[in-house]
Amino acid sequence: MLQGIETIFNNKEKMIGHLKKKSYEKNTELFKEENGHFFREMAEYVGQAEDKEKAAEEIGECLVQAVKEHLSNKKGKVEARTQVDLNFFMIYYVFPTILGMECEDPKVIAEGIRRVWGKSFKESDINYTDYETLYGAFREKIFGIF
Repeated sequence: MLQGIETIFNNKEKMIGHLKKKSYEKNTELFKEENGHFFREMAEYVGQAEDKEKAAEEIGECLVQAVKEHLSNKKGKVEARTQVDLNFFMIYYVFPTILGMECEDPKVIAEGIRRVWGKSFKESDINYTDYETLYGAFREKIFGIF
């Protein structure tokens, strides 16, 4: 399940650096284009499951395992700075993409991943919100002041 899911984090530094309203919109579109198949697979897996919450947590476990295997240091730990970036990326890109899916269970999927993520990484009890809320929180430049 979710073979290659770690690739969703390939451009995380670029996508979270100097985040502005226009770049966030562009980055989100690109992220969805490149990684939409992973999110469709998540929706399909949970949609077919009898126990949807358990299925969502299994998705979270796959995601956490991929992160640990591909983004850990030589000691097998995800470094603190990397973890902060991953948390930020999850909040700004992964969860909004999940919540924006046209399926029955986007909140169940997001909550399952959030629970597993929080238990698996130190200081990673994060929350989620949708794209519209995040996008709306960015300020437009007003007369070049902001």
